[in-house]
Amino acid sequence: MKGRTSPSDRVFDLIVYLAILLVAVCTLYPFLNVLAISLNDSTDTVRGGITIFPRHLTFENYSLIFSFGGLLTGLKISVLRTVAGTIAGLLSSSMLAYVLSRADFDGRKWLSVFLAMTMYVSGGLIPSYLLMRDMQLIGTFWVYVLPGLVSAFNVFVIRSFIDGLPIALQESAKLDGANDFTIYRRVILPLLTPALATVALFLAVGQWNAWFDTYLYNGSNERLTTLQFELMKVLQSTQAGGGGQAVNGMTMNQLMNRISPESVKMAITVIVTVPILLVYPFLQRYFVTGMTLGAVKS
Repeated sequence: MKGRTSPSDRVFDLIVYLAILLVAVCTLYPFLNVLAISLNDSTDTVRGGITIFPRHLTFENYSLIFSFGGLLTGLKISVLRTVAGTIAGLLSSSMLAYVLSRADFDGRKWLSVFLAMTMYVSGGLIPSYLLMRDMQLIGTFWVYVLPGLVSAFNVFVIRSFIDGLPIALQESAKLDGANDFTIYRRVILPLLTPALATVALFLAVGQWNAWFDTYLYNGSNERLTTLQFELMKVLQSTQAGGGGQAVNGMTMNQLMNRISPESVKMAITVIVTVPILLVYPFLQRYFVTGMTLGAVKS
């Protein structure tokens, strides 16, 4: 009868469900383990054996991290650079991608080759530093935004998505008297939501996790420090042991008797991961569409 399943079908369904459950456990376990260690008493963590639940629940690891100075300023700058860098990167990459998608642009071939070369060849650290110095960006907030305006990978993702759109849309807009900028703003841009959401996630994660540029260009500027850079300094202080700044009236030697570098490392991991986890669900439904449709031409 219709609707009945055979024993072999039920066995197959059971195997599929078990496989999905296994994948889910393998995916969630590392993060739950990190969270459990970050919430566990540091001296107890040294014994090992923490799984997904802390044996001795405590928030002392987080309290220690937020006791260090500079974290509030770092959080503000990290949020600002993530927002500004993501918006600026989306606009510049999508504009360039639209230009490269135009068949009537004579320089599209050599410009695409030039962009592709930047994915494999880099000027190096010293030339990059000298360039930032000559552009007078060192010691400014814009050193976080301007160097990442254009990414070749992001441009190619968006261009592939534009190539998959019906060319008749642009031709119809031209017949109505629209210029190139109007076509980009009112025809192409509204249709790029999946691709833009995908690229926005790449840009936001890159900006949020960046700390080395702060170390290079604004390491001594407390007003332009970032959260990742400050957390890196906290981790170095706890791993170094003796010396360092006093926190809550205690020296680093006294703190090391109460906390372990492993627990602090896990707490830092949770702090920097949670904001991205909160943003990802809003972009996830566009992510797969942007990566798949952007790779298929009509």
